[in-house]
Parts: sequence; structure tokens; C-alpha cells
Amino acid sequence: MVAIMNEALEMRRGMRVLEVGAGSGYHAATIAEIVGDQGHVFAIEYVDKLVAIARSNLDRAGYRNRVTLVQGDGSLGYAERAPYDRILVTAAAPKIPPTLLEQLKPDGIVVVPVGGKMFPQELIRVWKKADGSLVQNSLGGVAFVPLIGRYGFSD
Repeated sequence: MVAIMNEALEMRRGMRVLEVGAGSGYHAATIAEIVGDQGHVFAIEYVDKLVAIARSNLDRAGYRNRVTLVQGDGSLGYAERAPYDRILVTAAAPKIPPTLLEQLKPDGIVVVPVGGKMFPQELIRVWKKADGSLVQNSLGGVAFVPLIGRYGFSD
């Protein structure tokens, strides 16, 4: 799934990427490798214990300067560092959080699983064209944990 999402995002060196749902930090590390030293990954995680785990893993693997990890409601995005070239969400939302689309640069891409708290869910890719209009397509059925937060599910 990490490879599928990374490919769908069409990332390049120098991009600023927001990851919603840091988990262990692994996905953020793969993104950091793609965007390189000129890019940066901002990862936001709802669960404080996962923030500590991800921070430890990322620090030990040498990503301290390339990944910024914060605790918070990822369904709100991370406006402090917006806009982003790419945004990915690693938890299923009932619909695409409007805050994420607002924080996406023109010609940006967001990939997010959308659907029920359990099933069905599908991976949605949205391209925000230069004029601000949105082009959406499905990448198929998936199974993710629920996104918790204002534009997600209640915990």
C-alpha cells in the first residue's frame, strides 16, 4: 500500500508533503527519500503514543531534519506549514476533509481512503488543477483504520 500511494502521488525531489497518520514513521521515511534533501515531509498523528514511536524511529533512522512530526487532528491538516505539493492520508475518512483540499497547492495531489469506519472503503486520488478545479478518480478498494477527528470519525 505504501508503494501504491507513493506512486499515485507522483512525488518529485524538492516537494513539500503532508502525511496524515504517521503510524510508525515508515511511510514518512519513504517519502523523505523520494523528495530528497530539498523537500520536506510534515507528518501529523492523532495518537500521542504513536507520535513517540514514530519520532524515535525517524530519529534513529536519520530523518530528524527531513521529517517534522506533530501531534494533532490530522483531518484538519497542518495549516501552519501549508500549502503542500502532495498530501496523503493513511486512515479512512467518511469524505475528503475540505481542509486538506484547501491546504493543497494548485497542481497538487491528495490521496485518501474514503468510506465507512470499517468497510467499504476506496482509495481516492484528487488532482487540484492550476485553476483550482478538482479531478477525482478511484484507485480501488482498500481497508484502513478510521481517521479520527473533526472531519473523520469520533473516537
